[in-house]
Amino acid sequence: MDLNKLFRAKSMAVVGASEKSGFGGDTCRNILEYRKDLSRVYFVHPVRETVLGVKCYHSLSEIDDEIELAIICTAKQTVNGLLREAKAKGCGGAVIFASGYSETGTEEGRAAEEELRALAQELDIAILGPNCGGFHNYVDDVVAFAFPVENRDRRGSIGFLSQSGQFCINLMDCSQMHFSYAVSIGNGKIVTLEDYMDFLIEDEQTKVVAVYMEGVQDAEKFAACLKKAALRRKPVVIQKGGRSELGQKVAASHTGALAGSDRAYDAVFDKFGVIRAEDMQELMSTALLLATLNRLPARPLFASMNISGGETAICADMGSAYGIEYPEFQERTVKRLEELLPSFCTPRNPLDMTAALCYDGDLYAEGLKTVMEDPNVEMVLIGLTIQLVVSDPTIHNIYYGVKKVLEQGYDKPVAILPFIEGTRNQEIAEKFRAIGVPILPSPKYAFCALRHLTRYLSYDPGERELALAVPTRKKDGKRIAYSERKSKEMLRDGGIPVKLGVIAADREEARRAADETGYPAVMKIESDDILHKSDVGGVVLNIQGPEEALAAWDRIMENVTENAPDARINGILVQPMMEKGLEMILGVKADAQFGLMLLVGLGGVFVEVFQDSALYPVPVNRSEARRMLESLVSYRLLGGYRGKESCDVEAVLDRMTALSNFAAAHKEELRELDINPLFVYKEGKGVEIADALVVLEKQRGE
Repeated sequence: MDLNKLFRAKSMAVVGASEKSGFGGDTCRNILEYRKDLSRVYFVHPVRETVLGVKCYHSLSEIDDEIELAIICTAKQTVNGLLREAKAKGCGGAVIFASGYSETGTEEGRAAEEELRALAQELDIAILGPNCGGFHNYVDDVVAFAFPVENRDRRGSIGFLSQSGQFCINLMDCSQMHFSYAVSIGNGKIVTLEDYMDFLIEDEQTKVVAVYMEGVQDAEKFAACLKKAALRRKPVVIQKGGRSELGQKVAASHTGALAGSDRAYDAVFDKFGVIRAEDMQELMSTALLLATLNRLPARPLFASMNISGGETAICADMGSAYGIEYPEFQERTVKRLEELLPSFCTPRNPLDMTAALCYDGDLYAEGLKTVMEDPNVEMVLIGLTIQLVVSDPTIHNIYYGVKKVLEQGYDKPVAILPFIEGTRNQEIAEKFRAIGVPILPSPKYAFCALRHLTRYLSYDPGERELALAVPTRKKDGKRIAYSERKSKEMLRDGGIPVKLGVIAADREEARRAADETGYPAVMKIESDDILHKSDVGGVVLNIQGPEEALAAWDRIMENVTENAPDARINGILVQPMMEKGLEMILGVKADAQFGLMLLVGLGGVFVEVFQDSALYPVPVNRSEARRMLESLVSYRLLGGYRGKESCDVEAVLDRMTALSNFAAAHKEELRELDINPLFVYKEGKGVEIADALVVLEKQRGE
């Protein structure tokens, strides 16, 4: 399917054209209001001669022209026949507003959508929808949007995709937003979210891809899009609905998309450098910042220039809260500012200039140039609140000064930071936007957007494994959990160092095995049916001699007989008691959409009570493994907290990457893997796997 025939159509027909409010009428009004060239736009209605003063055709077949785009505003039962008629006129793209498909959650609705999808494949027509709001291509002036919006110039460089029609309307109604494309994708199962993302990432007029999404259809295609964006350094900003369990249920019923766990989405976004917004205001603020700047700063090093001490204090506080770095000015910068500013000013970053420079645009330009020339500064934030009625001449002076500096070739980016609500005077806002200076929202959202910018600038795709380990075969097999010994054998065969221990079939074998391995020893029940051995009394630690070994056998067997009478017993696993180290947990979890995820955390209360763990998509390289470790709140314990010896972090990284490789090699069948605990010893002394559990999914006949 060629999305160019959908989004960049040279000719189009509105089927179901009308003068009434609704899909047919509002689509026609939008086309007449926004599209400049109407020479190849056709309205179709079975009985009307004109609609809104435009000639009407009674059918698509009557039109003496090729129709690249069919905008179908009629009921569901008419859609398939109209698509066949449109194909006969050369149609390659269609917008379908009708509802009653998979979004209903009924078998009838899902069957209707599957029939529509199959027809689209047969006819090779790229379908937007069904159950969508349409789109507006501001680059090529192609209008196929079904909801009334304010008539204004929205042309810009943000490509916006939304699985919510209402959010698409909301952003189009927002006076600050400027788009390359705005698309309400509806159910999005014929042409998918991933297809639209790929189109926008390829599009040269789109600087930023902004997305409201509730789920994805194809995890690997989604990852391929994100990889392409990462390598091209094109920012992707996503608000993902469905963080909570209730939100996931609502999202699934709304779009029909299969919801993956929210932690998995966070992990995937981290791997591919996606900026995650918490709400629409945050998405809008961040996208506008990234799209409006003529270039991004080379490094996240900011200078703040303000008119008052209060504004300067707010910038200092908010910058500290959101991780914004204000480097010290170099000595020559300080000396020049001392020459420009009143004697009572202290030139430092953030800078309180007072209002002294703001009464003269040329003088303000000198101050701005002085700050921009400082090698420690890569971006300048100008504190300036613009009200609806601009009576203060300093605003015009600041604009003049900023424009003069930029016209003189100073290219470090500049942004305006208001301190209440955001700008109200759109004329001033547009003047700044035209010279590549975004006006941020009020400080909370402004500094949130700056934090996103900081993290985006720090992201290096060359340090990441830009891939996922998603199983390709259906998940319809039987899950099989393996005993500790069998699990460890799999790890060993996969190149992961592990001590296996000895399986004893009776109490005498257990005693001899303990004698051979040495005391103190550990004995554990060995059974594929008992996953949590301690819960059934199946573990005895610190066995000091032969008599204790015999007693341990008896105690384990008695406990298991009582607590797990139906379990199949392979014997008892005998191992030497490992030296106590810092306890960690390593594991692999299979996410429903994004495949295998590596998990790491410190053991005990840190993972159980504080939920202090890191999750990240397989495959994981050493750099990514290190980032996972460093993200743990408890990471400092590995570094010798409060005088204790540092732990062998490099050995932990070895195991993490080896486990990732093991998981990737077994992605088709591995569903769960736990190493708990992993004992971590002091630096240079390595790690030991004390216990392991592997769960595979086997297909019939395997």
